Amino acid sequence: MHTDKHLPYTAPAYSPETALQRSRAFLHDMQQRRSLRFFSDQPVPFEIIQNIVATAATAPSGAHKQPWTFCVVQNPELKKAIRIAAEKEEFDNYHGRMSDEWLDDLRVFDTNWHKPFLEIAPYLIIVFKQSWEKAGTEKRKNYYVNESVGIAAGFLIAAIHQAGLVTLTHTPSPMNFLQQILGRPDNEKPFLLLPVGYPAPDATVPNIQRKALEEVMVMY
Repeated sequence: MHTDKHLPYTAPAYSPETALQRSRAFLHDMQQRRSLRFFSDQPVPFEIIQNIVATAATAPSGAHKQPWTFCVVQNPELKKAIRIAAEKEEFDNYHGRMSDEWLDDLRVFDTNWHKPFLEIAPYLIIVFKQSWEKAGTEKRKNYYVNESVGIAAGFLIAAIHQAGLVTLTHTPSPMNFLQQILGRPDNEKPFLLLPVGYPAPDATVPNIQRKALEEVMVMY
């Protein structure tokens, strides 16, 4: 029903056959997506980054509050500062904070506290979550913030892959240094750090497999 608060909506019209083909094609494409730690410094046109972020911002959110900020970092000095701070936290993680079980689970990835990709990748996209928003001098609550920002991050990662780029979900805990380096307001907290660019020519990925569909889907 059309009212001042609601507008007509027309969904894309696909035949069942076309919808099936599209779903298969999208599945096949996303099955090629991998998290990478080896980036090329090859420049990426900025409009691609803009489109990727704009796609992420189409995600649904609690009460349509859109409680996210996407900070795009290209400045080499800022990337270096982020790397230094991230490696400090990661060194502490690998040398005491992480349990033996956690470290054992990471061995297949052959990773450590060194994070050179934070400077090599042309862009860093840092996703911040807004626990509340400012309306003049008033604070207004946001709802389902983690869920909303998590969905937007998923959109962002899919958009990165669709553009032929690669990324890595990097969470150097704690991440408060990102808020300080980038001078973000006190209602924003770092949620996720994504280096974005093209893969290095000699990039490799761990020899691991995703769970089969029957392991992750339950039909009732």
